Amino acid sequence: MDIEIITPQSPPPTPYAHTLSMVIKSFKGRRNVEVHLFRGSWDQAAETALPWDVLIEGETHTGPDESARKVIMEAFTDDERDRIVTYLKEQYSTRLAAIRSTPLSFPVPKGLSGLSQAEPGKGVGFIDFTKIPSCHLDIPLKGFYDLNRHPPIAED
Repeated sequence: MDIEIITPQSPPPTPYAHTLSMVIKSFKGRRNVEVHLFRGSWDQAAETALPWDVLIEGETHTGPDESARKVIMEAFTDDERDRIVTYLKEQYSTRLAAIRSTPLSFPVPKGLSGLSQAEPGKGVGFIDFTKIPSCHLDIPLKGFYDLNRHPPIAED
């Protein structure tokens, strides 16, 4: 399994600065499916306490951008990222081809949408890790996938 953790060049302006994804070797009849991991919920007080004018491009000029705020609040802290990577390595080492983490770039562009805002449909969906009995994380971890972006295991 390939594990790539990219650390920020300088200290980020918020602890919620790390994105995570994993590549599942075989998932729902598809090969090498990339799943983008995100925080499914968060404490409202933590969101209110952040310096949004620094975190989102143009935030002070045109008012709050709820979509861009979700991008940041869905990201992970250093500790959460490390715990999730450890969990994935221990639990799914034979099923995963890769785990990747990259830091967000600040300020986040206005208008970006959080992963939680995607609409599930044919080939597009979510994994809710809180419903997996073997998941011992205290993080409301979810994953977003789009099967349409990945080749089928067997062609018809």
